Amino acid sequence: MKTIRILIIEIATMSFALSIHAQGTFQNLNFELANPGSITFALNVPVSSALPDWTVTIGGDQQMDVGYNSFSTGAPTVSLIGPGGPVTAIDGSYSVLLTGSTAIASISQTGLIPSGTQSLLFDAEQGTGGGGNGLLDFVVGSQVVPVTLIATEPNYSLYGANISTWAGQTEQITFSALEGGLNNWTIDDISFSSQAVPEPNTVELILPAIMAMLGLQKWRKRNKPFIS
Repeated sequence: MKTIRILIIEIATMSFALSIHAQGTFQNLNFELANPGSITFALNVPVSSALPDWTVTIGGDQQMDVGYNSFSTGAPTVSLIGPGGPVTAIDGSYSVLLTGSTAIASISQTGLIPSGTQSLLFDAEQGTGGGGNGLLDFVVGSQVVPVTLIATEPNYSLYGANISTWAGQTEQITFSALEGGLNNWTIDDISFSSQAVPEPNTVELILPAIMAMLGLQKWRKRNKPFIS
């Protein structure tokens, strides 16, 4: 039976899912267009096959290849996570692992941010494939945009960023695992939403309402009239 906390998270995130806009001209925001072939591990899959529509940079230098189900023990890397590897994707078949260490590891894409967009949402897990800690930067154009933790699931968290300023504009979006130590972040399911990012404690504030709703449902079941 699901815990009350998981139920609250599902209800809070459901409203975001219902408000997701068309993705403008952005493509492959859930990374499911990956085509790494029949391999289960590699260090040199072409970016065009592993991450179609995305640009990969390490320390500001564009990369032509990325890893597949590979985990760094020290070097900054970008790797596609998919079937056959030691860990599973956050959702679907594929996710992307960014590892910053001695340099920043980034993925970016340029496209039209849909008109009416209030926020950008994405799933992420910190510490995949060898632990580590540090920061994940989200940038629109050249501006770093603060990221808010919205909800926490067992194997990932939902994050959001206010990008209403750029709604209806063509901009580059960039996700970067920053340098300094071993800094691992797995990313998936990027989407645009017409809802604003809530405060971090909003989910907890709706607990009384959820409890009241569940109590009312139980009362109705116990007091359901008998119809002959």
